[in-house]
Amino acid sequence: MTPPSDDSSSTGPPDRQTLRLLERILSDDPLVATTEYEPDSYEPRLLRVRFDLDQYPPAIESTRLDLRWFTTGDFSLHYVETVSDGERWECRWDRHLNPHNVRVHFHRPPAGEKIEDLTLESHHPIDVGSTVLTAIERRITDQWSADDPGQ
Repeated sequence: MTPPSDDSSSTGPPDRQTLRLLERILSDDPLVATTEYEPDSYEPRLLRVRFDLDQYPPAIESTRLDLRWFTTGDFSLHYVETVSDGERWECRWDRHLNPHNVRVHFHRPPAGEKIEDLTLESHHPIDVGSTVLTAIERRITDQWSADDPGQ
């Protein structure tokens, strides 16, 4: 699955203020290990969040959430897990014009190829971030349940 580009002709320029707001909030979350901007903190186009692997079953080698937010209010939040055998599990929450679905849509896991329309109560960055973190927390809980044969 390829994340949407930050091409200003389709989504607008990056909303650096919103990326910085989300970074401040997410860096305080107990699931989050690190945050970083790409290409840098002076002109961020993407906020990359890496999660604390101690929260995940041992088979998970890496996790990240790539956040893009644009001055148009469009966004892309792309969650990726990599398992020890190199397999990826990923999904994405998007708001942008596109030919395949309504403006707000969700790329379903495990590969993000199936896309469905998505209804969010609010498109405010804090609310969208909270929705995504709740989904990630649910994913972690589900993984531990699947990893425990006694469940």
